[in-house]
Amino acid sequence: MFLHPEPMHIPDGFLSTIVAIVFWAISIAAVAFALRRTGKQLGERQVPLMGVLAAAIFAGQMLNFSVTGGTSGHLLGAAIATILVGPWPAVIVMTTVVSIQALIFQDGGLLALGANLFNMAIVGVAVAYFAYTSLRRMLRSEPWGLLVSGFVAAWASIFIAALAAALELAVSGTSPANVAVPSMGGIHALIGIGEGLITVGALAFLYATRRDLFSAQPAGAKGGAAVWAFGLGIALLLAVLSPLASAHPDGLEWVAEQKGFLEAARGPLFRLIPDYVFPGVSNETLATILAGILGTLLVFGVALGVAYLRRNRKAAA
Repeated sequence: MFLHPEPMHIPDGFLSTIVAIVFWAISIAAVAFALRRTGKQLGERQVPLMGVLAAAIFAGQMLNFSVTGGTSGHLLGAAIATILVGPWPAVIVMTTVVSIQALIFQDGGLLALGANLFNMAIVGVAVAYFAYTSLRRMLRSEPWGLLVSGFVAAWASIFIAALAAALELAVSGTSPANVAVPSMGGIHALIGIGEGLITVGALAFLYATRRDLFSAQPAGAKGGAAVWAFGLGIALLLAVLSPLASAHPDGLEWVAEQKGFLEAARGPLFRLIPDYVFPGVSNETLATILAGILGTLLVFGVALGVAYLRRNRKAAA
């Protein structure tokens, strides 16, 4: 049976207005700083890689996977982005994905977008970076150390981002901390295992095929446009497979339903392609595939454009 992916991010209504505004301010400042740092550090290979990563993460996030207890999880992608392009470009990659999900697909509220960016693009990346770099220093250059470090970074990024969301719910008065924190932490500790396994699989594949991506001083865009086109093709394939996503509620929605605050969610102010179903297409499977392809190409283009703009500004400086 073909299904369409469930919305995954904090909707409007779960956070108080003041909490939402505070996290908008924090996220704007953090993303602006990341843009400046990305412009200073961006190398030749990171430009197309940022676009490919954004596309793959968007498409991968559409493929919710079932978790015990009738809930589902989805890829975050902060760890794989951080490992491959570094923390500041990873913040831009994740910001592109999460923003387009909210603006085009009504996945997450507009008022809550600042908090969603904080949790996934800032906390997720920061946790992944510190976990990964700390473990890599301990394990040195052992190939298996890459996989162990990647798994732990991916798991930690999901778990800590979920705890951040739980604390935001608690401060907003939506759910008490002694309810939200253990509930969100418990289910996302399980979801983090799936995130870790997906990350390990991706790292193992890339280490076998593009080991230069893990070099501290990569030798440029080895393989040229064909390699990046292949990467985009993989992302589009994931988008085509998106109707196979689990229909179970994601971790946040499951907690909201179990703890009685799901009805606090407010609908979007406008609808473009809500719930990843392309409007005007009667076949829901086809509508989901078209939405996935459009979103994948859109985040690829936006992330690539931002990367080229920052790269060109660096070259002109």
